This record gives sequence, C-alpha cells and structure tokens, in this order.
Amino acid sequence: MSLWTGQGLRAATGGSLGADVAIEGISIDSRSVAPGDLFIALRDARDGHDFVGDALARGAAAAMVDRDLPGLPGDAPLLRVGDTLAGLTALGAAGRARSAARVVAVTGSVGKTGTKEMLRLLLSGLGPTHAAVASYNNHWGVPLTLARMPAVSAHAVIEIGMNNPGEIAPLTRLARPHVALVTNVGAAHIGHLGSLEAIAREKGSIALGLEPGGIAVLPAEDPMLPVLRAAVGPQHRVMTFGPGGVVTVLEVEADAEGSTVTAEIAGQRATFRLGAPGAHLVRNAIGALAAVQALGADAAALAPRLAEYRAMPGRGALERVATPDGGTAMLLDEAFNGQPPSVRAALAVLRLLPARRRVAVLGQMGELGGFSVEEHRGLAPHVQAAADVVFLCGRDMPHLAAALPPGLVAAVTETSGELAPLVAAALRDGDAVLVKGSKATLMGKVLSALKGKAA
Repeated sequence: MSLWTGQGLRAATGGSLGADVAIEGISIDSRSVAPGDLFIALRDARDGHDFVGDALARGAAAAMVDRDLPGLPGDAPLLRVGDTLAGLTALGAAGRARSAARVVAVTGSVGKTGTKEMLRLLLSGLGPTHAAVASYNNHWGVPLTLARMPAVSAHAVIEIGMNNPGEIAPLTRLARPHVALVTNVGAAHIGHLGSLEAIAREKGSIALGLEPGGIAVLPAEDPMLPVLRAAVGPQHRVMTFGPGGVVTVLEVEADAEGSTVTAEIAGQRATFRLGAPGAHLVRNAIGALAAVQALGADAAALAPRLAEYRAMPGRGALERVATPDGGTAMLLDEAFNGQPPSVRAALAVLRLLPARRRVAVLGQMGELGGFSVEEHRGLAPHVQAAADVVFLCGRDMPHLAAALPPGLVAAVTETSGELAPLVAAALRDGDAVLVKGSKATLMGKVLSALKGKAA
C-alpha cells in the first residue's frame, strides 16, 4: 500500500497534478531521494526548486512546487501548490486526519529526541509505531513527520520544539496528540523568552492541541510545575512523573553502560535496565513510561524494552578513538547542541566513565541573551566535579575559565577550529573525553579531529 496516491495528494493540498502517481516516501533533500518519493521543494538556505530536476533524475515519483521550472519536460510529474511549506503543512494535517494512531507529543528544554526514541521502543511493543528519523520538531519537521506517517500506524510519537514564543501551539494543534509530555523546563533559549516562567508557559502550551479527553504528562520535581499546570489549564487531565506521580523512581544503580532502575509504575514495582548512562536519561525514561501509561497501556510490562535504548550520535553516543601515544580514549559525543541543562547532564555522564583522566571539551552555549555570562560561569562546579582537564571555546567561555581552579583549564580559544588540534594532540591512552557545545560553535570540528585518529 502506497503512502500517498496522486488523488490523495491533490485532495490534501488542493494542488494540481496531472500524473497518477504512487508515493512511497517524502523527501525535502534531493540528495536523499529514493525511488517513489515525493520531493518537496522548500526554501531555506537554498531554494529546493533548484534541485527538482536532480530529485526526478534520482527516481522521485513527483515533486511539489510553487513556481514554474523552465527546462523540465512538459509531462514532468509536478504537484503544483500555492506555497510549498503550506502544502507540506496541509499534507501533514491530512496524514494526521486519516490516521487512527494514538499520538504522543513530546516537548521539553532538553531530552526531546532521546525521549521520542524511548517512546518508539516502548510503543513498538504494542504495534506499528511511527516517529521521525531525526530531530524533526519545527515548522517543517512536524508536518513532514505527519505526512510520512503510514495510515496503518497504531501509535505515533511527535517531537515538538521551539526557539521563540508562540511556536509550539500551531504544531501541537497540527499533531492533535492524545498525550502531551513535557520532559523538563530549563534555561534553553532563555535569551529569546526572557525567563524560566515564560519557557514553562510555552512548553505547557503543548496541551492546546490535545484531543478531547487527552492527558498532559508533567515532571513532578520541576520547579516550574505550577506554571506548567496553569498553562495546561483545568480542561485537561494531568498526570505527573517523579515523586508522587504515576511513575516514581525508587532506586537507581548507575554505571558507565547504563542504569538499572527500580520504579513504581502505576502501583506496580518494576525493575528494568536502561541501555545508556546518565541520570537525565533515567528522568526521560520515567517520563516516557508515564506517557505510555497515560495512553492506557501497561507501562510496567513494556519497561524491559528500554534495555535496547542506545544514545545517538551527537546525543551521548560512546566510541573509541585513537590517541597520539598509540592508545585509545573513550569519546562521549554530545556535540549536537549545548544548553545549560544538557551540558550539566553530559558532565554528570562524563563523571561516570572509567578513565585515567576525564577531559571536558566545551563550546559556547547559545541563545542565552543577557543570561549568558551567568550561565557559563554557573557551569564551574559541574565542570570541576567531572573533569580533570578542560578545553573551552567561544565568546563567554573565559568567564567559565576564570571560575575554575588554576591548572584545570588547558586551553581557551575563540573557535572550535582553533581548539580541535589542541584537543587531539593532548589526548592520552585511557582518557575519556566529552565534546559538547551549541550548534553555532561547530563542535563537529573537534569530533572530526578526534575521529580522524579513529581506532
């Protein structure tokens, strides 16, 4: 059964399409087009319309466009719409409308993507489960995820993020979840929103899209819980996870490979293994289990599936890299992004890793506005508790360096490109090295320098 037919595309978008096509997938990147895909020509840093010919040559069954494209054959299978982003949004709405899937939407300052993957694992134990292949949580990522959802899906997990006020509400109304999970509230993007209270209100607005009878699942221990509850409103039922909630941790045995967790889940005592290390992942796991319970499933019975969870590249993946002295070091790859809560969590994982030396390589944290100096300086006790050697880069990192004991900081540079060779040259056999920073800091350059010596 095809994902979409030509008739379905026309009905969903109001566009015109002369050819009768069978769509097997959807792509917004011509380099990843597979035969049978619908290629959607979005505009971002570059205009996707410039790559329609390439997409069709790679086997795309059709392309969604909103302008004429000279040079293409007259019979090229083009789905013509007024605006391609609006067309994608309409297709996502249609994908959600035709589905009987039970939907969980996930937001939070950190941990969204990992929690989404935990939910995928858990719910796959009940039937076909759909979720995005990556961190697709914005104005194009959410409709793309919904448009890709097979009609036969039993469950779907939709990640919803934001950088600015007002971004979550339209996305959750598009997703129409039965359960809305907030993982936490932290200082991520505080430079755009101004306060933790404002961030909590924005995160709580995920409840605005709940289906009738839907449930908001909130973190019991979060200081912003009252603000979240107020944002959810009295019209929706609320469950919490954490102390006193539907899922409560009783005991955790943590090690470098993961955590063995004993929890009370809806009144049942259960012990399960989480297959990646970190206290923050345990919190995400109990949030995911609470969301599963809110769907009406037996979360305790599904919890053992979390043993299969693995941290993803850029979000806690572990691998060995070679060192200049002929040995190997353990690399903790957290380079996807960096905000205060996630940096503190990553440092706590570094502290768990067995090593002769623990090396923290940290880049500037972004989108903190006037809070930036304070937030960078505030990392000092967490860095000091976790690391034996520290490398720093970025505008506000000298403030962190000044707050650390003399001798702990090996180097402070303006850019990751300057820092990368210094880190690579300094590693020794038996080290564990954490690499973390905001996207804008391009910490991938440090990863490349280390992985160039991959064991």
